[in-house]
Amino acid sequence: MTQLKAARAGKITAEMKYAARAEKTDPELLRQSVAAGRTVIPKNRSRRVRKPCAIGERLTTKVNANIGTSKDSSDIGREIRKMREAIGLGADAVMDLSTGRSIRETRKRILASSEVPVGTVPIYEMAIEVLRKGGRIQDISLKDMLAVLETQARDGVDFFTIHAGVTRKALEALKSQPRILDIVSRGGAFLAKWILANGEENPFYSHFDDVLDIAEAYDVTLSLGDGMRPGSIRDATDSSQIAELATLGELQRRSYDRGVQVMIEGPGHVPIHEIEANIVLEKKLCNGAPFYVLGPLVTDIAPGYDHITAAIGGAVAGAAGADFLCYVTPAEHLRLPTIDDVREGVIATKIAAHAADIAKGIGGALERDIGISKARRARDWKGQFALALDSVKPRAYRRRSKPATSDVCTMCSDYCSIKISEECFRRGS
Repeated sequence: MTQLKAARAGKITAEMKYAARAEKTDPELLRQSVAAGRTVIPKNRSRRVRKPCAIGERLTTKVNANIGTSKDSSDIGREIRKMREAIGLGADAVMDLSTGRSIRETRKRILASSEVPVGTVPIYEMAIEVLRKGGRIQDISLKDMLAVLETQARDGVDFFTIHAGVTRKALEALKSQPRILDIVSRGGAFLAKWILANGEENPFYSHFDDVLDIAEAYDVTLSLGDGMRPGSIRDATDSSQIAELATLGELQRRSYDRGVQVMIEGPGHVPIHEIEANIVLEKKLCNGAPFYVLGPLVTDIAPGYDHITAAIGGAVAGAAGADFLCYVTPAEHLRLPTIDDVREGVIATKIAAHAADIAKGIGGALERDIGISKARRARDWKGQFALALDSVKPRAYRRRSKPATSDVCTMCSDYCSIKISEECFRRGS
């Protein structure tokens, strides 16, 4: 029985109980939200997940960190270290986007080492394997596709990105309204090439029931991918993006009817004033399903700083109702991220998620801010570090600055506004 089927039957699963405790919410309310398809708990029935999480309405905004090898860097141990760093900093889930050597070995080691849900993009393995054998993208067969899905599900993957919305209709919309950057999703580009070369419909769409059979058997949550997402803010919210989103709404209903959990992936590059409309549209077209967004990045002119542009967009998206933020690192568009890049990406996205939770009125979100403000008033440095999202950097700054006295910092020193205010309001002016 899937989490969704259990919820519909009135059963509160162990994962629902765990998530409810973590969220400090009523397990019955959580069950009702899962039953309605507005919350998901990614958890493959064949894998033990020490820290399952619930993603959806009235819950804290979750953060995902991408890791994985590439053709130029296939050090599995390094990716495991990145994963542990991300989880240690508070990532709620990780995705293995490996395209390097030994894809399955990499995945199995990540699954064995991760205490949080793990997602994949199965089309990567399908494409890389056929290319390695000297074939072409268009040579991938339906049998190949389903075999990879079955293997990954059997290995224990908790959620799949499935680009079933990259259809002939979406590609026609792209042709009629050209973009600066046509398709920036790697999975979307693979499938577009397959469709155009074969003159047939996307197999993920035309054989979606076969995908559902596997997802249902293993309780793999489907993350319906945004293969037509904009890669430039100039291309945002266009006809091909909306055509894909409408298809994802249709597939969300089919998944829900089968008892398969589903979330919807959202656009990557969106100007800040269009973000809220994108969230509202997804919730309406996709029946309130959890929305998983990459960023969104609100400007295209900051290579090396895209963790910041994404955090700005993520905070706005989360406040407007997005449920799951995929981190973006400073290395986005430039290289495979290092461990330091992963750290920066997770922290920036956690800041965005927390800012969104305050805006949403999530219970307990504001208390941490109040606590650190009180610690600042008291010049309680240890208290501030304990409440910080990242305690390492502020401790290092404090240690290196060498202030004149223990209760001030080197920015204001003896002219500390907090100390002056203290004198004004406690001793008179």
